[in-house]
Amino acid sequence: MTHISRRMWQLTEPLHAVVYFTPEGRSATDGVGLRGFWMGYFASRVAPLGAVGPAIAVSTFYGFHRGRAQRALPDAWGFAPVENVLRARTDGATAALRRLLTPTEPGALAEAADLLWTAAQSADTSGRVLGAANQALPRPADPLEALWQATTTLREQRGDGHVACLIAADVSPAGGHILKIAAGEADSDLLRAARGWPDDEWNAEVVALRERGWIDTTGRLTERGAAIRDAVEVSTDRAASSPWDRLGAEKTDRLAALLRPMVARVAHAGILPQPNPIGLVFDEK
Repeated sequence: MTHISRRMWQLTEPLHAVVYFTPEGRSATDGVGLRGFWMGYFASRVAPLGAVGPAIAVSTFYGFHRGRAQRALPDAWGFAPVENVLRARTDGATAALRRLLTPTEPGALAEAADLLWTAAQSADTSGRVLGAANQALPRPADPLEALWQATTTLREQRGDGHVACLIAADVSPAGGHILKIAAGEADSDLLRAARGWPDDEWNAEVVALRERGWIDTTGRLTERGAAIRDAVEVSTDRAASSPWDRLGAEKTDRLAALLRPMVARVAHAGILPQPNPIGLVFDEK
């Protein structure tokens, strides 16, 4: 049985991810002066932490090569201050959701926003820097803005926990991607290119994982590699359970029912490529 935190991630991540995959998201970051997709991505995602540099972005995001971040930060802050970037990411995501979720009954939207905000604010962010920074942002008055920000807090809280689980299992940033590919859950060329890994560093990690007995000569998971990856995923789900434990089963089930038709609209719009670097596969059940 799929863990509740994973099921809820499948229902919240698509709503968060519109900020990366819609023209509204790109237009909003371009509109405040940021240059190109990756500058917009790094600046908007790291903005809750302040005007930080590439080292902090790479550390907290974990899966990116440092070169990808260095081309975006700290230059981004010379084009747009943090407060403008925070506003842009909310405006872009909200504009996309308003288009994609129309028509959604306002009462259902407001109820979902309230439940999501309660879950996000109750999430344990101890040791989870991106989750905590997003959790500390004030609640917007607009229910749709609140809904998007709550999904963002939840996904960053889960992501922080996932990074901790990878580190505990001695899985490197590139290694985490390679294990995902070896499990058949991502496209190698797409994921490597999206995260900016040069061939030599990527290939060296492939060799290292093969020598550890985690992948075989065909690039697939071995029994040991599958056990390591499964343990990381189980630990990630467990580490992300606090919002739903504290919200309670009844309210979590109600929230899931409210979110399913919204996620279906996003799925039917075809904005998220399949496969995608997030590893998200739509589950409309």
